[in-house]
Amino acid sequence: MLLEHLQHQLGDRRRVCVALSGGLDSSVLLHALVRLRDSVLPDLQLRAMHVNHGLSTHAVSWTASCEAQCQLWQVQFIPLAVKVDAREGGIEAAARKARYRALTENLLADETLFTAQHLNDQCETFLLALKRGSGPAGLSAMSAETSICGHPVIRPLLSLQRKQLEEYARANQLVWIEDDSNQDTRFDRNFLRLDVLPMLYQRWPHFAAATARSASLCAEQELLLDELLQEALDNLIDLQGSLSIEGLENLSAARRFALIRRWLASLGASMPSREQLQRIWDEVALSREDAEPQLRLGSHNIRRYRQRLYWLAPMQSLKDTVIAWQGQEVLDLPASLGQLSLTSAGQNGLTLRKPRVDEMLTVRFHASGEVNKVGRDRSRSIKKLWQELNVPPWDRERIPLIFYNEQLIAAAGLFITREALTSGPQEATWSLFWNTESR
Repeated sequence: MLLEHLQHQLGDRRRVCVALSGGLDSSVLLHALVRLRDSVLPDLQLRAMHVNHGLSTHAVSWTASCEAQCQLWQVQFIPLAVKVDAREGGIEAAARKARYRALTENLLADETLFTAQHLNDQCETFLLALKRGSGPAGLSAMSAETSICGHPVIRPLLSLQRKQLEEYARANQLVWIEDDSNQDTRFDRNFLRLDVLPMLYQRWPHFAAATARSASLCAEQELLLDELLQEALDNLIDLQGSLSIEGLENLSAARRFALIRRWLASLGASMPSREQLQRIWDEVALSREDAEPQLRLGSHNIRRYRQRLYWLAPMQSLKDTVIAWQGQEVLDLPASLGQLSLTSAGQNGLTLRKPRVDEMLTVRFHASGEVNKVGRDRSRSIKKLWQELNVPPWDRERIPLIFYNEQLIAAAGLFITREALTSGPQEATWSLFWNTESR
């Protein structure tokens, strides 16, 4: 029965990678796929990835056990190691994020990731979302098919109960790893699995199936809302992925928050709570006009500029960075900002005079005071100039600035100052070009 079920789940997919923990569930999944490959689908290509989270003293032996199992079953084995930062939403959530990040980064272009969550896992996920006060999106729990970072992810065992997997394992004399941390009820999922759900299953044997139906209904409602709101969302998002605040102002709170959630989901953000949504609107969108508000959401920040909301990754501060440039043709910039090049005058880029004998050329990312921009009849403060050039606050210290000694000469890709002009036709010039494609 399990083989037929998996064959149906596979469809025409023939390149599959199994997330192999070595536990009961993933061992059953991989064994069943191996049987399918050996008996029915000879063109099925299997790989297995095992993630070492570095959280157990047994982690190395678990990796070795998984590798030995894959060798026995003639499955290519890929061991992966990650670092888990408990500050990312707690140890459980951080481990899950690190695991999926490692898995998706190592998938092949046409490969599908198979994971081994089952019906009882779905019940636990639903109750954890209920505990957090989640809405329909969170209560949708896990979907049987999804995608992460553009890679398809299938959970083929999601309709099967753990006891069915146990029966299969016993019938096929499988050996699997028992993670000792699964007995630690300090973790919410273990508390549910060990202390709460056994009583619920005893009272209501079909409780897991009932919660799965509720999760499915919530998912249907979310899908319907996605369809109804997509056109409005498309009109609110620009080519940079930012969201219009003005387009949200006259909407009901329910519709506004639903649109913000879908905007964040389209960017790959984790779903905010109702409190976080309210803070995004009150503290970021509606903050005073001259403020530069930001709110941390997971690993990113929500920021506002020119009546639009942006979801941005944390950026390395370059305010105090000073790079001495000896005039070589190409200079690699820090923080993946690309390259600067100096070429013969007249080519693409900004034309400026070469430094004089007593001038040192440096690249910086911060300037202050007044700036005499070429093309203006008077100086302007650098802050006003950034505003005129529509440069958002978070980019103002990521634009390479050319200095001769302590004098600002040019902002790469944007402008030169009067001090960049030659004093006569005999003075040598060159062209400055910022190659951002190498970022």
